[in-house]
Amino acid sequence: MPAVRWWIAALLFFSSVINYVDRQVLSVAAPAITRELRISAVEYSYVLQAFLIPYTLMYVGSGWLVDRWGTRRSLAAFMSWWSAANMLHGAAQSAVGLGVGRFLLGLGEPGNFMAGFRAISEWYAPKEKAFVNGLLNGGSAVGAIIAPPLVAWLTLSYGWRWAFVVTGAFGFVWLAAWLWIVPTQPPAAAAASGARVPWLRLLAMRETWALLAPRFVSDPVWWFYLFWLPKYLADQRHFTLAEIGLLAWMPYLAADLGALLAGGLSGWLVARGWPVLRARQAGMLPFALMMPVSVLIPSASANVALVLICVVTFAHMAWKTNLQTVTNDVFPTSVVGSVSGIIAFGSGLGGTLFTNLTGWTVQNFSYDAIFYVMGFLHPAAFVIHRLLIREPKCN
Repeated sequence: MPAVRWWIAALLFFSSVINYVDRQVLSVAAPAITRELRISAVEYSYVLQAFLIPYTLMYVGSGWLVDRWGTRRSLAAFMSWWSAANMLHGAAQSAVGLGVGRFLLGLGEPGNFMAGFRAISEWYAPKEKAFVNGLLNGGSAVGAIIAPPLVAWLTLSYGWRWAFVVTGAFGFVWLAAWLWIVPTQPPAAAAASGARVPWLRLLAMRETWALLAPRFVSDPVWWFYLFWLPKYLADQRHFTLAEIGLLAWMPYLAADLGALLAGGLSGWLVARGWPVLRARQAGMLPFALMMPVSVLIPSASANVALVLICVVTFAHMAWKTNLQTVTNDVFPTSVVGSVSGIIAFGSGLGGTLFTNLTGWTVQNFSYDAIFYVMGFLHPAAFVIHRLLIREPKCN
């Protein structure tokens, strides 16, 4: 079923696009929302945590559901839930109401990636996995690219409430295509690949920590740019909402290019006989070493700062794509959903803690210290990964 395989890849790409458009509506419209609802920086960080806490916890739960329901059914259920939750934001009358919508959104959105990781294990060969992971991550970046101009236009034209309703409706269009195209059963060999492993055993495995710990350390950078960039541009650089819509998509385009380039690079190396782990790390180290440019952002002009932010998001997504693909390399298909959930829990936990730190730092000091810290997280994460990981015994 070669044609179906690439239709599935396209649908995984677009599910990530929708996933990130939906979560970005709040951050793009934040200047208008916080002004209308009179939400402070600390209260805004609490609203973000109302998403991040269930999002983090449901990484584990959604991975478990994906391994038991299968890719087709689970992703359909998650898409339906988070699309409806996104539309519900439009009814919020306070920070609490907004937090309720974020909480429900956070329960559904992790399933997109858990189902995507399992689909990659089911449908694609080792040399293709990094590329399709790049599409999955690239869809995230494309969603983040689309969100600023789209949400800014909807907010300026119809109000921020309609921005949530319209973007939430996209998911139900995708749902019809998913149910129509994706077979009810994956390839027989993939479906039978590997035995189930208890969570506690997965958690005790060195390979799990070689992926969880680096994500805990490095992913807060992405959470910052995802949730705080429009507010930073408005607060610190004095961008208007129209200017945010015009320019804030650029870092996410850079991230998209990073995901596709790094995924293609390690896949190309694997196809030429490189050991899988060595190929993935070759797609990680150069980009980890690019991240310290973050320390230059606070002192740069607005235009130069935007360019440096693009460099950072490009490097982060290139790094993450290859680190994420190692999960498919070292674990059998039968547990990819569960172990991906455990690893992503570390990502969400790091993001939650860092978001809280960001809110407090911005309220009491400035954004500068945040950029200084973010410059050194990826090099530290790479060292942790190298100390813990071992060459996979199976692909």
